[in-house]
Amino acid sequence: MKILAVEDDPVALTVLEDTLKSLGHEVVLAEEGESAFALQQAQGCRIVVSDWNMPLLDGLSLCQRLRAQPDDYVYFILLTSSEATLELRDRAMSAGVDDFLSKPVDQQDLKIRLHVASRILQYTTHIQALESLIPICSYCKNVRDDQSYWKRIENYLAELTGAGCSHSVCPDCYKKHVVPQFEAMGIKDYPAELNPQPPRAQRVAGSVTPIK
Repeated sequence: MKILAVEDDPVALTVLEDTLKSLGHEVVLAEEGESAFALQQAQGCRIVVSDWNMPLLDGLSLCQRLRAQPDDYVYFILLTSSEATLELRDRAMSAGVDDFLSKPVDQQDLKIRLHVASRILQYTTHIQALESLIPICSYCKNVRDDQSYWKRIENYLAELTGAGCSHSVCPDCYKKHVVPQFEAMGIKDYPAELNPQPPRAQRVAGSVTPIK
């Protein structure tokens, strides 16, 4: 898994990098919050392990900025000193921090936190996939919105995208449904197909040349 490690102390950053690599992860390094944010946006790291106290953009502000993005969920582990008070931790959780690790980082503790992070990210990916599916009735083709109301698919698409729908008949349904209606009414002079397309060679510069 690709993990973004953020630490302004070069020695501590090297130790964190070595620890993450020893656990089998790919590591992206940043020495302060601004560059960390840019790297996360560019490389899509789903887990961030960041120190709290850093110049320019600290760990808490970095977390808040990531939470404001509409991208995939990022699991954020904040590195704190052992003296961090409960009040400070509550403040961090309110900012969107998922978990904490005291410095210096213990490898086994980090391994456990990353295991939990991986499971949660798998669940969020699964939920996003389920939410992207549109429930559609197998019979009438109405769809169900997120309020559990069933509505015609053209109304649903119009509300979702703002696009309008025009109604037509596909070739299969034309033969299956429309042609029998013509025949039942005794109409013999009906088109063999609906809206036939001219051969490709007769389409010029995006327009259609009429057949004479």
